Amino acid sequence: MVGADILLDTLGENLARQKVTPGSVMVLVDSQGHVLAYEEASRMVLASPASDGKPSLARIDELGVPALVPLLPVVRKMQDEEAQILGVTVSGNTWRVSVNRLLLEGVPPLYLVTAIPESELMAGALRVIQHSASATLLVLLLTIPLTWLLAQSISRSLRRLASEAEAIRHFEFSRPIALESSIKEVTELVLTMDGMKRTIHRFLDISETVAAEQNFDRLLPRLLSDTLSASGARAGVLYLAEDGQLNPAAALDDTGSALAGELPSLDVARAGPLLGAALTDGVARANRLQPEDIACLGPATANLAEASHAIAVPLCNRKSELVGAMILLCDTATDSSRLSFVKALSGTAAVSLESKALIKAQKDLFEAFIQLLATAIDAKSPYTGGHCARVPELTKMLARAACAASSGPYQDFQLTEDDWEALHVAAWLHDCGKVTTPEYVVDKATKLEAIHDRIHEIRMRFEVLKRDAEISGLQAIVAGTDAESVHRRVAAELQRLDDDFAFVASCNEGGEFMAPESIDRLRSIATRTWLRTLDDRIGISREEKLRKARTPCPKLPVVEALLADKPEHVFARRPQDRMPENNRWGFRMPVPALLYNRGELYNLSVARGTLSAEERYKINEHIVQTLVMLSQLPFPRHLRQVPEIAGAHHEKMDGSGYPRQLRREQMSPLARMMAIADIFEALTAVDRPYKKGKTLSEALAIMSRMQQEQHIDPDLFALFLRAGVHLDYAREFMQPEQVDAIDVERLLATTLRPPPAV
Repeated sequence: MVGADILLDTLGENLARQKVTPGSVMVLVDSQGHVLAYEEASRMVLASPASDGKPSLARIDELGVPALVPLLPVVRKMQDEEAQILGVTVSGNTWRVSVNRLLLEGVPPLYLVTAIPESELMAGALRVIQHSASATLLVLLLTIPLTWLLAQSISRSLRRLASEAEAIRHFEFSRPIALESSIKEVTELVLTMDGMKRTIHRFLDISETVAAEQNFDRLLPRLLSDTLSASGARAGVLYLAEDGQLNPAAALDDTGSALAGELPSLDVARAGPLLGAALTDGVARANRLQPEDIACLGPATANLAEASHAIAVPLCNRKSELVGAMILLCDTATDSSRLSFVKALSGTAAVSLESKALIKAQKDLFEAFIQLLATAIDAKSPYTGGHCARVPELTKMLARAACAASSGPYQDFQLTEDDWEALHVAAWLHDCGKVTTPEYVVDKATKLEAIHDRIHEIRMRFEVLKRDAEISGLQAIVAGTDAESVHRRVAAELQRLDDDFAFVASCNEGGEFMAPESIDRLRSIATRTWLRTLDDRIGISREEKLRKARTPCPKLPVVEALLADKPEHVFARRPQDRMPENNRWGFRMPVPALLYNRGELYNLSVARGTLSAEERYKINEHIVQTLVMLSQLPFPRHLRQVPEIAGAHHEKMDGSGYPRQLRREQMSPLARMMAIADIFEALTAVDRPYKKGKTLSEALAIMSRMQQEQHIDPDLFALFLRAGVHLDYAREFMQPEQVDAIDVERLLATTLRPPPAV
């Protein structure tokens, strides 16, 4: 048997030497938690209670170490467990605790409890972390400025590119992209974006050019010129396709000058190797010029010897139909990028050509239509022959004089291309309402003329009266009356009838003025009667029967007046023939109560001319119909003023004209110009069967009085004379014998100028 006596102090010292950190605690305890060894032996032994006076070993929770207090239950529950590791938090401090069983044969279980403060256990690791964090922070402090400077250099370029992209998005192409960068990728992106910007700009320029140009004939050279500039070609030819032929429409060099020499038309089927292949495939092709290609181009391109290559561009519309073609002559071979650009451009050019060609065709159709209508109106009546064609020419002459005026009220007057088109259309359509005016009213040359001249009916009545007088005389002779006296009486009666008819016939011809005594004589003649023995209600139209039915049918024979105003001569005005007082057009013309009055005495008594009040209204109503017809047409925006210009040429400056009684300030200058043109043409026209064309001095004298009476614009009349418009028109449209000398200043000496300006 071997025994050893080991002091508890010795065990405590050994445990103290095994501490990992200064604050560590190591305790050896038994299964009940009594301390067997501890670095401070004085704490292990507790004073005995007063009852027995024996000392005792302290338990682990009685050592005065807070971290060991919670371990008593753990030790007592260890039993067969060899080790247990746990964390204990006391007063905010965390401890790492391990309880390990000591296996000693023949000895009750003992446990080694080790408690280490976590702050001391991790002190090394924390120092490493602190050193690493300090090193990292130092590196960051050194690298962040460098990184920021590098990022700023890169981001500055990217921000500039982003602003350029934003400018492109807003279609701003005022300046090229100029940006230098040390980064290769950024530089490549700059070059790509600049090329994209220039390409888009070219497309937009061409589109804007096409959209802005309204004249089809001016569009063609502009389209070719822009294509040459965009593609970098030296010269080019633009063809239009028609009936299997390519007809040259424009031929320019890169300076915009037209190529000298004549260009031949090309057969689509034989257009040369290059253009023929492009037309066959329907896509642009580029190649070296062959002799056959040069021969097709003709002598106009002979001076372009350096142009050895060409691009052939077919122009097809939306239906893939050929509308034209372009040949672009180049000094060098065409790369794929330029060919791709030209292909894309050809689509825009083709659509533009098609759209503008359609617009031109519509304008040509409309122009033909308005001239057809005007020609039909002139052809309808010889009394207005050529009027609708001459008034537009005279109106344009006066408008050009106003635009050329360098002083006076019209010195700032100018017309845009749209204004000229509106004036042209309005002038040609200014009398379109005459299609509704009956011919027998327009052509009424005598007072009794309707469909035919009713003077023949009246003549026959006089013939009947003359026969009656002769028969009456013969009957008187047979009855035994002195034959000589009867012959004298009959002769006097016949002479009186002849004189009366001659007077009636002269009244029928019309004139400038009919004296009141002439009207009284007509009424006296109308009191004579004749005997009708035949029914006048058979063999006539339904409408005339209805008019005669207004009065009872008299019993035959019936005595009738030699000149009659019968009920059937009256034509009532229907509701649709009336003009509402508050009509939407603003017409303010006094409307006669009757539509027509064909009364013989009524018409023969017309004081001036041949037209009755009803017929004169029907004539004047053509301007009403003109305004109504034109206001119903869907004119485009730039032609919206056509009805106003065309419908005001019978207005007067003082508001006494018709149909709306407009004053000078309510009329546009173009409408006032047309009023002058309409009057001057009517006065000087030589193709009116009912009158002789007046001389230049006669017409201008009448117009001078009209401007004094504020019927026409005095300023425009003065311009009409001083600019020589009357002479220009006279040389072109009047007979030589009509052109006599005039004194312009004398005509204008009494001109009254109204206060309103142009």
